[in-house]
Amino acid sequence: MPSESLSAKKERTLKILAILRRTYPDAHCSLTHANPWQLLVATILSAQCTDARVNMVTPELFRQLPRPEDMAAADLPRIEKLIQTTGFYHSKAKSLHAAATDIAKLHDGNVPQSMDELVALHGVGRKTANVVLGNAFDINVGVVVDTHVSRVSQRLDLTRNTDPVKIERDLMKLVPQEAWTQWSHLLIYHGRAICTARNPKCSECPLLELCPFGQKVVHGTDRAGKRGKASKR
Repeated sequence: MPSESLSAKKERTLKILAILRRTYPDAHCSLTHANPWQLLVATILSAQCTDARVNMVTPELFRQLPRPEDMAAADLPRIEKLIQTTGFYHSKAKSLHAAATDIAKLHDGNVPQSMDELVALHGVGRKTANVVLGNAFDINVGVVVDTHVSRVSQRLDLTRNTDPVKIERDLMKLVPQEAWTQWSHLLIYHGRAICTARNPKCSECPLLELCPFGQKVVHGTDRAGKRGKASKR
C-alpha cells in the first residue's frame, strides 16, 4: 500500500469518526459513576477486569466508603475484601488507599482536574487520568488507549506502534481534540461489536472501504487495489 500523507490520513480519520458516530450514537463510558471520585476508583479497578464486573462491585464499595476520606481511613484488608472479585485486589487496594490519601490530604477531598496533578497521585497513570478528565470533567487532554483502541487503530492503519503512549501520540495528531474522549468510546464499542480480536466481522463493517486490514480480509487487496494475503493480526 502506498505511503499515506498526514493530510490524507487526517481526512480518512474524519470520515471514520463520522461513520462511527452514526453507527454508535450512544457510545459512552461504561463504568457506572456518579462523580469524579467514583470514576477514578472504577477506572483503577478496571485494570485486567471487565467493566461489567467493576460495576457489580462498586455499589457496595461506594456505600461503605463513599468519599476519599473514607477510603483513606479504611485499612487495606477491608478494601481488599470489597474489591476482591475484580482481581489483583492486593495492588488495587494499595492504589485506591494511596490515591484517596493523596486526594484527602493534598486536594481537600476533591479529585484534581489536571493531568499533572492526577498522575502525581499514587496508583494513577496517564490512561486513568485521561478517563477521568475526559468523562468526569469534559477535558480532552489525551486519548485513552486500551486493547480495543490499540487493535482497531492498528487495523485502520492510523498507527503502526504497539506502545500505548506512542499510539496515543499518533491518534492525537489525527483526531480532532474535541473528539478525543468520544473517539475512545467509539473504538471500544466497535472493537466489541465488529472489530473483535478473533474473527472480526470485516464483511459487515461500516468502515470496510476505509480499512486496509478489512480490505485484505474480504478482498485479498489493500485500498489501492494491490493483491495481498489476508492478515490474521
